[in-house]
Formats: sequence, structure tokens, C-alpha cells
Amino acid sequence: MVSPLAYADDILRRAPWTTQSGATSRALPRLILNLTAFAFFYGAAMGTFRLLAREDEWLKQIFYSAVKVPLLLTCSFVIGLPSFFVLSTLLGLRRDFAESLRALVAAQAGLAIVLAAFAPLTLLWYASSTNYNSALFFNGIMFAGASLAAQYLLREFYRPLIARNPRHRKLLIAWGAIYIAVAIQLAWLLRPFVGAPQAPVAFLRPDAWDNAYVVVARLALRMIGF
Repeated sequence: MVSPLAYADDILRRAPWTTQSGATSRALPRLILNLTAFAFFYGAAMGTFRLLAREDEWLKQIFYSAVKVPLLLTCSFVIGLPSFFVLSTLLGLRRDFAESLRALVAAQAGLAIVLAAFAPLTLLWYASSTNYNSALFFNGIMFAGASLAAQYLLREFYRPLIARNPRHRKLLIAWGAIYIAVAIQLAWLLRPFVGAPQAPVAFLRPDAWDNAYVVVARLALRMIGF
């Protein structure tokens, strides 16, 4: 029996079974399992902020955060997938859709694995400071670093597709734009991920249904005096 960590190593090393169309049919479930498990692990690490800050209801916050990180990654992927499929068809790349899909899922799994590897750093940061804003900032850095690593993996997974048809490069850029736009808004809706001290623990904020881009625009206008 192969260890789940061996599958994670295969994903990071870009083993042939992860994306090649002739590989085992169990590849996609393995990728999804790695995505879910490692994202859950990092989410649990995010939620320990209340515990290290000596706040109550920390166990509930850990569970909520652990659930919401894989939810964020999978929902961002699923919401953007129909647009990706339509663009694949318009660019004449629908024949390669199955292989493209595997590459995208493998990159998402890689993102979750890198996040999980960052979990000890997050715990160390929490142990060093109980400032909530700095905890948010540090987690943002961790997500940014994991996203860059995932982009590198995705480009490597996509290398055979681009060599086969250069139009895959345009499709990859379009996917990046779609995914980022969806992920930012979804992360805003699913907050809090860390849990503010002395605030009641809740799965979603009372004002969750808002637009992240509108909020950012309002903040920018206030900064310049409007």
C-alpha cells in the first residue's frame, strides 16, 4: 500500500500519473484527496490562533477554519471551471480538456501541499505574537507563497500541452485571471479564517454577503479623501 505522503511527493515531483491521459483512472481521486486533506490541515493550523491567544471556543474555530480552506480551494476551482471549458472550446482546445483538467487539479493539490508545509511557520508566528492583524497578514503571505508555487507547478504540468498547441498558453493566462477573481471574492464571503479575539466564533460573518472589490474600492476612496 502506497503512503498518502508518497502521492504528495509524486505531485510535487510531477510524476507521470498525475496528468498523463493514459495514467491510472484513480489519479483524479488521489489528487482530490490530497487537495482536501492538506488544505484541511493548514486550515486547522490557521484556526489555532484563538488557542494560542488564550481565547475561548478555540476548538470550534479550529474546526471551522479546517473546513473552510478546502472549501475555498475547491469552490474557487468549481466556479471557474465552466468558464474554462467554454474558453477551451472557443480556442479549439476541447480535445485536450481532460488533460488540462488533470493539470489544474494537480496544481490545486500542489497548492494545498505547500500550504500544509507552511503550517509550522504559521504556528510559530502565532506563538510569537497575539496581534490579530499581523496574523491575517502572515497568513496572506503564506497563501501568496503557496499560490506562486502552484503556478510554477501548473506551468510545468502544462508544458506538454503548450508544446502541442501554443494556444494553451492563452488559456492558462485566462484561467489564472478567472481563478484569482473568484478566489478573492469567495475568501471574502467565507471569512473569518483566523478568528478575531473576543469576537464570537461563527462560520460566516454577519455581513458575509458583500463584494470584496466594492469594499476595497471604498477603502481606497476614503484614503484619498472621498
